[in-house]
Amino acid sequence: MIAVTVDEIATVLGAQLSGPGDTTAVLTALTADSRAVFAGALFVALPGEHVDGHDYVASATAAGAAASLTRHPVEGAPCLVVVDPLVALGRISRYLVDRASPGGLHVVGITGSVGKTSTKDLLAQVLERAGPTVAAVGNLNNELGVPLTVGLVDEQTRYLVAEMGARGIGHIAYLCDIAPPRVGVVLNVGQAHVGEFGGQAAIARAKGELVEALPPDGWAVLNIDDPLVWSMRRRTLAQLLPWSTIQPLEDGVWASGLAGDAYGRYSFELHNGRDSQSESQVQLQLTGRHQVANAVAAAAAAVAVGLELDQVATALAAAGPRSRWRMELHDRSDGVTVINDAYNANPESMRAALTTLAELGRAGRHTWAVLGDMLELGETAAEEHAAIGRFAAQSGVEHLVAIGEYATQITSAAVAAGLPSTRAVPVADKAAAVAVVTSDLGPGDVVLVKASRGLALDTVADEILAAVGPPSHQDAV
Repeated sequence: MIAVTVDEIATVLGAQLSGPGDTTAVLTALTADSRAVFAGALFVALPGEHVDGHDYVASATAAGAAASLTRHPVEGAPCLVVVDPLVALGRISRYLVDRASPGGLHVVGITGSVGKTSTKDLLAQVLERAGPTVAAVGNLNNELGVPLTVGLVDEQTRYLVAEMGARGIGHIAYLCDIAPPRVGVVLNVGQAHVGEFGGQAAIARAKGELVEALPPDGWAVLNIDDPLVWSMRRRTLAQLLPWSTIQPLEDGVWASGLAGDAYGRYSFELHNGRDSQSESQVQLQLTGRHQVANAVAAAAAAVAVGLELDQVATALAAAGPRSRWRMELHDRSDGVTVINDAYNANPESMRAALTTLAELGRAGRHTWAVLGDMLELGETAAEEHAAIGRFAAQSGVEHLVAIGEYATQITSAAVAAGLPSTRAVPVADKAAAVAVVTSDLGPGDVVLVKASRGLALDTVADEILAAVGPPSHQDAV
């Protein structure tokens, strides 16, 4: 964390220190988790779904917190009392970014309906080779996660990669005010959270807030293959850097010659159209054709901040997974492969995962899909789940097990699309899903497990893996 004192933060917030404490103490970290407090930390007391952070201010103080951000004084604890601790945290983070920027901090913002976290992880591993880099852990991409990520920046940090999510209009604009980007990457506009937004047009409007926040000398890194994303070029004063996985670009970054291996890991030629002589070979370590788009987007962002294409390609080829339950590939001792992609799901990511499963099946392996509900789809939910069932059948997936509120819609649509009813099974719970799959798995079979996070199907993947004892090896790709 950039060195600031309690008194300095009090001045930024217009707050006074209540209770005992040392106003000259240098803060060492920002945290909203009292269990993660260590000496010198600033604890942010936030109301949670089940608990109120104010109830943990005393324990945070005992653990060494220099102060806590609170709505009211807490007896015996040093508190900076503010109207809203979350808003105050955002103001602190903006102050830290402004303090760091004169030293050359490059802020890259990434948004999109699908692939934000994977792209963020890839870009971080590319930029780390060029200088000290901070990126969100997992998907800390909201009004709490982005400030906490900013809190990891110190005086040596050269790059900050901020993943920016949205649940409504104005959310990304708010995040950009906390961490103003000079490079903004927009991946796609899909159906994720369509129930909250009310339609794709509103999603596009929200995602485009990222490019609206860019300065004229910044870069809007836009997916030219997505019409809703490419139309955002009209909403920015920044320089444009398009990227594509399907077409050559004279003025952008693009991929050609895509080829997958037996585990669905793709190689491709990476090109920088702005330099006709610039192309490099990349062999990804991540599973799924959709990872090519994430990699090309990360490459374009790296080019925008000044890295050479060869340097970018080398880093991409060495990059591995950093966030759990996203196309994690594990092999059991009997040769069964389990793809744990249970972190989240929406129609686009479901199709991408099923496409990968089908590709592995075409290599001669029997395929299983254990699918759960995609949440936050609103009135389109039943239709979208049925579409996924049809897609699974039409892709050639051989066995389909569905769980959740829309399990019947998934399996019925799959049967209507040609999958035998004996191979399309709705189940009541996770234990039943595990039982159906493990009772009929054969050596070499491939199992995909995917649903929205609310269903926690990662435990299903774990139980399938454990069914024959520990795996012979485990590669999260």
